[in-house]
Amino acid sequence: MVSSLKAKTLVIRESKIVYKSLTRHQLARFVTEEAICLMYKISYEDIYTVECWRYVVYVHAKGVSKFVSYADFPPIIGVQPPAEIDFIKWRRRWRSQHDHTYKKQAPQWWTEFLTQEFQRITSDSEFYSWGKLIELIKFAFHEDTLQELRNSYYANS
Repeated sequence: MVSSLKAKTLVIRESKIVYKSLTRHQLARFVTEEAICLMYKISYEDIYTVECWRYVVYVHAKGVSKFVSYADFPPIIGVQPPAEIDFIKWRRRWRSQHDHTYKKQAPQWWTEFLTQEFQRITSDSEFYSWGKLIELIKFAFHEDTLQELRNSYYANS
């Protein structure tokens, strides 16, 4: 029996993220073009530049010219893991985005973002790192969404 394994390829491209401040925001480590693409439903090619200022991110893309909070970006692996102060900033942001009704879950597009990231896993160490990250931020998702993420995670192992 011949199996058709699809090789996962690593895509390296020039970053469109530019740091405009000497002092970096503590959540700047989570700013990615992939997140911006999902946030605004645009392609990578549509992004002109992403400027990381001291307190805000400026996204300039085709049809998009917006200031974005650092707390809008989901965590990723390969950088310092999120800490309690990051959790506080995320919760405060989610609360302000939902008309003053306390909503303690991450935006729905975070699930899509994480699912896409799981599809890019190329090694066992990445797989393990994503698993640790999901366990760390499981507070951010409703139980059904968390189960959906876990299913996607294991499907891409």
